[in-house]
Amino acid sequence: MLDKMYRYYSKNIILFFLMHPTFYFGIALAMITDFAFSAVALIFIKTVDIATKVLLIQQVFEKKELTPEMSAMLVAPLHPLMPYLSVAVYTPLVYFAFSAGTTF
Repeated sequence: MLDKMYRYYSKNIILFFLMHPTFYFGIALAMITDFAFSAVALIFIKTVDIATKVLLIQQVFEKKELTPEMSAMLVAPLHPLMPYLSVAVYTPLVYFAFSAGTTF
């Protein structure tokens, strides 16, 4: 997965950011809901996620400096339910943003 992200990152940084459409959805959601707290929290989570990916890509592929703990983390298998964690986190945030913010 990190290798695929690095290919986009090495081609063009804008292409890498286009790989994250939920970030733009979060920005639109925040504007629609007059910057409700949960919409801003969603943008914050996505910003930290993207920044972490960029820093990890730089450490692995450009600087080639990895601690043994980081190397072990990258090769460790993920729990099968891990990809669905975003559904459990983002869905309530979107719901709370729409219920707390003003809508059309």
